[in-house]
Amino acid sequence: MTPSPQAKPELTRNLLAILSIALLLLTSLWVLRPFIGALIWATMVVVATWPLMTGLQQRLWGRRNLAVAVMVAALLLVLFVPLSIALTTVVSNADRVIEWAASLPDAHLPEPPTWLAGIPLLGETLSNNWHRIAIQGLTPLLAMVKPYLGEALKWTAAQAGSLGLVGLQFLLTVALSAVLYSGGESAARMVRGFSRRLAGEQGEQVITLASQAIRGVALGIVVTALVQSVLGGLGLWVSGVPFAGLLTAVMLMLCLAQIGALPVLLPAVVWLYWNGDNTWGTVLLLWTLVVGTMDNFLRPWLIKKGADLPLLLIFAGVIGGLLAFGLVGLFMGPVILAVTYTLLLAWIGDALPAAPEPSTAAVPTPSRRRRTR
Repeated sequence: MTPSPQAKPELTRNLLAILSIALLLLTSLWVLRPFIGALIWATMVVVATWPLMTGLQQRLWGRRNLAVAVMVAALLLVLFVPLSIALTTVVSNADRVIEWAASLPDAHLPEPPTWLAGIPLLGETLSNNWHRIAIQGLTPLLAMVKPYLGEALKWTAAQAGSLGLVGLQFLLTVALSAVLYSGGESAARMVRGFSRRLAGEQGEQVITLASQAIRGVALGIVVTALVQSVLGGLGLWVSGVPFAGLLTAVMLMLCLAQIGALPVLLPAVVWLYWNGDNTWGTVLLLWTLVVGTMDNFLRPWLIKKGADLPLLLIFAGVIGGLLAFGLVGLFMGPVILAVTYTLLLAWIGDALPAAPEPSTAAVPTPSRRRRTR
């Protein structure tokens, strides 16, 4: 009898099937390309605020539509309206900033106050630098800042042309957030099912970790930036510093970029002393010390409430993501590093031998010692 021919794998069919799936995925991404940025933003926002959504739904007698409407209104008022106002304020005042920057070489600082040198650690250095600037003028300092100022002005000019596009992107993000709020459970079930199909139970754990990282960054980075910019802007307004709204908008962007509020508040303090308003200058200086150091304890505490991850990993992800992907990289960077870090730990842990249990057979107990005697 001749052996029955074995079924040969149809290599051509399998290859064409893989190519067809890849072509479908690429075509789908090409069609969704205008919405990918807004979809990423909406996903980050919904994941970060989902506990608030569920708690609000319980308080509204389980009415999902009413809870979604309240959350969308809150997003417009709390997050997207301040960002839009900040960007609009910066762009609309670009000409005034350029005129003010052009008049700086003719300005002169007065001599530093006598009490500045008495500040521990930094007082003498600050007083000497202030005295040098008062003698030489602002020209050497402006020569150092000029390259960075030029880049900032180029960025402002670029944003002026796409201001309407940014507003449309914000509105699209809010609309997609409403859709995700309405069907959040089914979307989460699909993502968990895909991750479990791809990597088993460990894939589902990675999805949970990614959501915790997003929530931790949203709490630590965004909330800290809002608190610092609001308090810093309040100090500028009370002390009578001009362009308080513009400076607050700049402060918000700097805090989101992890630069902090000090580059805005310290020049305002110098301006008050320069104009002879020593009382409000001292008040704003003390307020600057409080607001400028607030992120050292507020941000780590908020991040730890959202995700139990190393703070160095979170900060590296925030800064690196911001440089790589722009503003949305604030969330994407920590999530990518957190997932990579978890997978690496799991991979290393699987290769490590099990720790041997301590053996107590060879160690005599006190009761046995008494018996041998």
